[in-house]
Amino acid sequence: MNDVLKDFSTPSLVAAIKANLFEWYDYLGRSPQAERYDSPELKWVLTGISHPFLNNVLRTQWNPDHVDARIEETLAHFKSRNVTRFSWWTEPGTQPANLGERLLAHGLTYSKGGVGMAVDLLALNEDAAFPSGLTIEAVGDEATLEQWVHPAFIGFGGRDSFGGGDADEKACFDLFAGLGFDMPLRHYVGWLDGKPVAASQLFLGAGVAGIYWVATVPEARHQGIGGALTLAPLREARAMGYRIAILQASSMGEGVYRGLGFQEYCRVSNYVLVGKMK
Repeated sequence: MNDVLKDFSTPSLVAAIKANLFEWYDYLGRSPQAERYDSPELKWVLTGISHPFLNNVLRTQWNPDHVDARIEETLAHFKSRNVTRFSWWTEPGTQPANLGERLLAHGLTYSKGGVGMAVDLLALNEDAAFPSGLTIEAVGDEATLEQWVHPAFIGFGGRDSFGGGDADEKACFDLFAGLGFDMPLRHYVGWLDGKPVAASQLFLGAGVAGIYWVATVPEARHQGIGGALTLAPLREARAMGYRIAILQASSMGEGVYRGLGFQEYCRVSNYVLVGKMK
């Protein structure tokens, strides 16, 4: 536990928000169902699931003289794997410095992304009301993962966003089943009156506890379930000695996280492609 972050300065929290996110992607790339490439010039992870959040270029260090050819080469590889929905991250230090402009020229679109947030786990607001029929279970085997994946898949964006229907839901199950059930990643499923309706994840990395994939099926929203599925892994991380938790909030979830005590520290922005490549 010597690597647990306790520095609450804004630069430290911003760095941790991004580092935990990238470590989460890197961990997904270890699944036998994913493809991972890592060189000094380029790093990416492909899951093949039809959502830009789950196929990502994480690091780019290219010679400016060859950047267009390298982009075309990378896009061609993605297309050969039937990946047409992905994100391409650019951060301070990305080379070339105008990579974003070049990605726009190749058909990608700039996205402001989510709100990078953090909270002191010793200062959580734990007074929120949750439905009396809600129970939360940590996933520890494939049978429970099957119960997790459906609300995770539907609540995360629905079949219209993923585009692959049952095939993508099965691919999502296979991706996480391939990683096993030991830390640093843990899933949580929320049951309402005996039916799985919500999901979340805890990922330990960069010295902080990262919250991912908080999702509730549409018919069970606006009851505080998303907050409950966020609070459960936060409490577990606190019990393990972690002091800081981070997440990237969508516009739908930002109010929920603020209610738990999270504060905004940055925007996590990238470039995305959804649909046909040029």
